[in-house]
Amino acid sequence: MTRVLVVDDEPRIARLLVINLKARKYEVDCAQDGGTALEAVAARSPDVVLLDLGLPDMDGTDVIRQLRGWSQAPVLVVSARHGSEEKIRALDAGADDYITKPFSMDELLARLGAVARRALPHGPSAADEAVVETEEFTVDLLAKKARRGGKSVRLTPTEWHLLEVLIRNRGRLVSQRRLLQEVWGSSYGTQTNYLRVYMAHLRRKLEADPSHPRHLITAPGMGYRFEA
Repeated sequence: MTRVLVVDDEPRIARLLVINLKARKYEVDCAQDGGTALEAVAARSPDVVLLDLGLPDMDGTDVIRQLRGWSQAPVLVVSARHGSEEKIRALDAGADDYITKPFSMDELLARLGAVARRALPHGPSAADEAVVETEEFTVDLLAKKARRGGKSVRLTPTEWHLLEVLIRNRGRLVSQRRLLQEVWGSSYGTQTNYLRVYMAHLRRKLEADPSHPRHLITAPGMGYRFEA
């Protein structure tokens, strides 16, 4: 059974989440501040953390940074902060996804299910991780080969690097800043036009319908996600 830690100092929101999660057979623990949340992760090893950013003792982004020093538990931020900069800071700190309040419970459950799958034990080996198969294309990161419709697809070194970062973080939203710095270097962080151009190239080469991509997904103003 999947264990979820709800971290929120609003009793109404916390109660709503607990009721809905327990109704869907999740095990649920609660924390009302960052310090208690860190202790709960250490003691209870949740599979997913649902984290509000506006906590009474510390900012939720600081909670994520501290967690990432010793835990890989997926973090789904659930926050009233709508600004792109807030979202990007949380993602850069190590959050897996971000949903804003007020939220649709169906959407939250779908996002939760997606990040929870990353926490399942007995995952694939490193060799398996290097080969990704979708209905449209296959990518072998070790061999640096891509095929679509039985034919080889040529990707440039930059396209390969961008695709590799996304695949290594499959199912997880990667911020624009992180992608730019990992692919182009630490002095890059705001040149989002680079990403738009190269993502368009990748979609034309790999997606069956580049205008409606199924695998190389954009989160407007935030970043990109690879879904197999």
